[in-house]
Amino acid sequence: MLTQNKKIFYFNNILPITLLSTLVGCTSLGPHSGSVASRSVRLSSGLQKAYTVSPSKAQRLSPMIIQSADQYQVPPLLVAALIKQESNYNSAAHSATGAVGLTQIIPSYWQEKCVGNLYNEATNIQCSAYILNHYHELSGSWFKATAYYNVGPTGYESSFWTRHKAKKYARQVRRHEKELKAAL
Repeated sequence: MLTQNKKIFYFNNILPITLLSTLVGCTSLGPHSGSVASRSVRLSSGLQKAYTVSPSKAQRLSPMIIQSADQYQVPPLLVAALIKQESNYNSAAHSATGAVGLTQIIPSYWQEKCVGNLYNEATNIQCSAYILNHYHELSGSWFKATAYYNVGPTGYESSFWTRHKAKKYARQVRRHEKELKAAL
């Protein structure tokens, strides 16, 4: 039986730790969570479980996602979820609007900032991390940065319907992110 003093200790010390681990999660893949190799192994496993990405593709792409996310200070789970939303991990994806690769980047728009072949998985992932970082700096939030990724900042501000579409897109990416986090 807990005495009053022990209840206070439990509440003041154990409960906040439990809440903190629930909010932050033990599945962080950020730069302070271990080596690129160990984080890549965890991400690869999550990609296979959450998104049914083949083991070989998950193992190949995971280090690229981790390194690009680290380089541009973007949450790795966000980059992974964006890939799920944009191409479902299809490296050869090509849209009617000219967007290419895993993260569906429009080369004509990003050619000055994203030099190289955007069908190359590493280049494509790195470019998407750059874009997300850029949009985060403009917007101040990862949710809005994700919405910008879909329609651009100008498109986001242009009309209610475009903004609605972008927010719907960002919510879907967030769902993919939560799904992946649960699989880690």
